[in-house]
Amino acid sequence: MTTSTPPLREAARAIVLDAADRVMLLRYDEEGGFWATPGGSLEDGEDHATATLRELREELGIDEKAVELGAQLAERSKDHLVGGRLVRQVEKYFLTRVSAADVDPARASQPDNICEARWWTASDLRGAAETVYPVGLADLVEAVVEGRIPALPVVLD
Repeated sequence: MTTSTPPLREAARAIVLDAADRVMLLRYDEEGGFWATPGGSLEDGEDHATATLRELREELGIDEKAVELGAQLAERSKDHLVGGRLVRQVEKYFLTRVSAADVDPARASQPDNICEARWWTASDLRGAAETVYPVGLADLVEAVVEGRIPALPVVLD
């Protein structure tokens, strides 16, 4: 029996922190409901940094000039359905700093299935009763807030 690997879908995601060191998460109702960082798949010819800035504009209405794009903090690989087709999504997570005032979901050009946008503290993440993706985000946010930026991207579940 042969097992084939699903087609690759590269994605860029942002760990968006404001001046109060809160992280922005988006709520989706699919798959029983969950919270996740902003981001999405790369478009043809796009690199991860460009995709991160585009996704922030599309999902949260943030002008790229207001974004301080930092280092890649983490990566994650997950097989899941996209449009009814199984893919292996490989996500790269980038540290992103913005002013909370620059987030304006009313300006979002492609809000997809986003139900809500909310700022969370590391403590909020640890105490969340809801599902939050990726697993390990609370530890990563806490490390960044404490000034412990990983030398190499950490692998998240």
